[in-house]
Amino acid sequence: MALSAWMSVKCAAVNVPFGGAKGGVRIDPRNYSQKELERVTRRYISEIGVIIGPDKDIPAPDVNTNAQTMAWMMDTYSMNVGATTTGVVTGKPISLGGSLGRVEATGRGVFTVGIEAARDAGVEIQGARIAVQGFGNVGGTAARLFSDAGALIIAAQDHTGTVYNPDGLDVAALQRHVTSTGGVINAANCEAIESASFWTLETEILIPAALEGQITTANANGIRTKILIEGANGPTTPEADDILTDKGIVVVPDVIANAGGYCQLL
Repeated sequence: MALSAWMSVKCAAVNVPFGGAKGGVRIDPRNYSQKELERVTRRYISEIGVIIGPDKDIPAPDVNTNAQTMAWMMDTYSMNVGATTTGVVTGKPISLGGSLGRVEATGRGVFTVGIEAARDAGVEIQGARIAVQGFGNVGGTAARLFSDAGALIIAAQDHTGTVYNPDGLDVAALQRHVTSTGGVINAANCEAIESASFWTLETEILIPAALEGQITTANANGIRTKILIEGANGPTTPEADDILTDKGIVVVPDVIANAGGYCQLL
């Protein structure tokens, strides 16, 4: 399935363990200037200001949102309530009260639970083949950590396309390429493959770390992996989840796998 581009945040419900929901603005941020994105963000936070707060729901960065976005949100909320309120959002710049390690928190959590899931499933990380959908803060960080642990990141997919190298991608080089070009496509020392083929690659670990609803009844039967770690929120539909279970694939659910960001709320 194709990856679309829009801006979203996820809200951690302070009084509900592992609670959370998503909200966002359905635009493609690549088509807007920085100033336009700032105005959209500030208007959005003004509209939802009555339902968020340090003792209510705390927005966290998600698709196409970053530390700058969260700084705009915190500033707008603070202006509206008449006091500086750093605790209203997570993912802020360090200079505005953000947490050290927040950018990598979710991806590091995916790696941490993935290591434990592999141990339980008897999968050796050294040499394990891993495919990652999404190569941003979550997927990119998880890919780097798994690579450092000896795994082979054989495929990466994002909104620009899918790249593949059976001998393992150079994750550091790929991250630099993504930073400079905006996506994985046309990276060196790998081949571009059809996006649908990504789901049929034989792997030990598959990490959907992009958008929700990526694994459905249309592609679940073709998935050939041992462990699926949900780096995104809801990447697997309930019907697809049943198919994966019947195939004997271990699914590490998003409520555990990508909860790392929720653990750094302030």
